[in-house]
Amino acid sequence: MIRALLLLVLLGAAPAYAETVVAGLSLDEVGITSSFDGTEVLIYGAVRRDAPEPAGPPMQVIVTLEGPAGSVTIRRKDHIAGIWINTEEVGVSATPSYYSVASTGPLDEILDPAEDVRQRISVPLAVRAFSGPLEVEDARPFTEALLRIRVAEGQYSLAEGSVKLIEGTLFRADFKLPANLVEGDYKVRIYLLRGGEVIDLYRSALPVRKIGLERTLFLMSREHAYAYGMMSLVLAVVAGWAASAAFRMLRR
Repeated sequence: MIRALLLLVLLGAAPAYAETVVAGLSLDEVGITSSFDGTEVLIYGAVRRDAPEPAGPPMQVIVTLEGPAGSVTIRRKDHIAGIWINTEEVGVSATPSYYSVASTGPLDEILDPAEDVRQRISVPLAVRAFSGPLEVEDARPFTEALLRIRVAEGQYSLAEGSVKLIEGTLFRADFKLPANLVEGDYKVRIYLLRGGEVIDLYRSALPVRKIGLERTLFLMSREHAYAYGMMSLVLAVVAGWAASAAFRMLRR
C-alpha cells in the first residue's frame, strides 16, 4: 500500500513531458602559454526526449560562454582647460571578463524579454548591478561604452543564427576565444526554449589555466611574493650587466 502511494506521488510530481540537454565540449581545458594567440571551442549536444516532439513553437537553443567576473570602474573624460581629465565615473560590481552568446535565431524573436531578465542571457544583461549608489543622472552611456569597448576587443560577442539545430535534435556552437583571456573557470550554459521560455538549462565549466613556465611564475608571484621579487631584481641586474658588457665589446 505504501509503495503504491509513493508511486502515485512520484508520477504526480513528474512532468508529463520533458526535453533535456546532453552536451559536451571539444576541449577539456585551455592552456595559456607565452605564444597563446587564442583558440576555438566547439560546444555540441543533443536534445533528449521521453516522448515524440510536441506540436507548437519550434525548439530554439541559446549557448553562452562566460569568463570570470570582476569589478570595473567606467570613467568619463572631458576636455577642460586644454587637458583631458576624469569628470564622472560609474562602478560595476561584477562584469564578465569574457561573454559570448550564440543562438539559433535573433534573440528578440526566440527569447521572451521577461525570461531574459530572469536568466540574464543577452550581453547587456550579463553586466551585473552597479557597485554603490549612482552619482550620475544616467548610467546608460557608461555601460554602453563598456560594452562597445569589450566588443571591439573581442571579449563580448553575439552570434545570432550561428547555432545549427539539425532535425530538432542535434546542435553545435563554435566559439572563438581571444588571446587576452583571464585565467579561471569559464561557465558554459545551454538553454532550450519553446515559445520564448526556457524549458531546460545545461551547465558545465571550461577551465582556462596558465601552463608551463608561465604557470610556475604566476604561482610564485602569488604564493612566494618575496622570493619572486628578489628573483626579478636579480634578473634585472644580470640583464643590465649583460647588456652593458655587450655594448662595451661592440665599441672595441
